[in-house]
Amino acid sequence: MKCPYCGYQESKVVDSRHSEDGQSIRRRRECLSCQKRFTTYETVESLPIVVIKRDGARQAFDRNKILNGMLRACEKRPVALAKLEEATDAIEQIIQNSLDREVSTTQIGELVMEKLKP
Repeated sequence: MKCPYCGYQESKVVDSRHSEDGQSIRRRRECLSCQKRFTTYETVESLPIVVIKRDGARQAFDRNKILNGMLRACEKRPVALAKLEEATDAIEQIIQNSLDREVSTTQIGELVMEKLKP
């Protein structure tokens, strides 16, 4: 891993633990040249997901659209932002775990409704 301070290519891992969301690993590294410490995050690279719109158009999956839609839907309801972000994470995880790399807006809508039910 390249040191962000001096550019040296070699470092050692001082500490390694899972991140709070459980989707990545946080590593504390120490440069073998300048001895400065820095943090890196290791995540699994996910394949791009394509959303099929009702008119047949295709576009890249954007989790922010789901979160913004749920924020609008819950504007006048006492729902915490953290709860909506948690639901968005769960929806994204379900879509990522499916074998299909394409998902329809109808399927996404059904997942959102399922997560919004009390």
